[in-house]
Amino acid sequence: MTTNTYDPVPAPAAAAGPVLAVSPAAPADAAAYFAARLAFHTDVADVHTALTAGAGDPGFVLVDSRSARSWDQGHVPGARHLPTALIPELAGRTLDPSVPVVVYCWGPGCDGATRAALALSRLGYRVKEMLGGFEYWVREGYEVETRQGSVRHPADPLTAPVDTDGCGC
Repeated sequence: MTTNTYDPVPAPAAAAGPVLAVSPAAPADAAAYFAARLAFHTDVADVHTALTAGAGDPGFVLVDSRSARSWDQGHVPGARHLPTALIPELAGRTLDPSVPVVVYCWGPGCDGATRAALALSRLGYRVKEMLGGFEYWVREGYEVETRQGSVRHPADPLTAPVDTDGCGC
């Protein structure tokens, strides 16, 4: 367990606003926190890059945990459909326990992917949650499969760079 190495000294008066009212963590604590956070989450841009890199196998399976109606409305190309309620019954038949799983649901206002990740991890799967979910997949302008075929909406300039391949992060 890491000991708390936060600076107990109050922030200087000039920096007493909300940003520095609590001092930033020590570098080692910050590194441990951010590494742990990345062990649990990935984002839509990284998933898209992995799925379209051309190497074939991205090293994980992408699971859409939404309902059948939601899946039919649109889903990420290449994703597998496994609604959260069916995970205990179907995961063992549809997923290889040796392959990491990335789950998504509707978007950041929905805990569906978190519930799916919890169910899968309880069954022994290594899981990451795709932050932003299907909403941000669409908002970033990536291709979507629907019952009617593939569609692509323009990127939302509030969530994704326009006329470039990435945000540079």
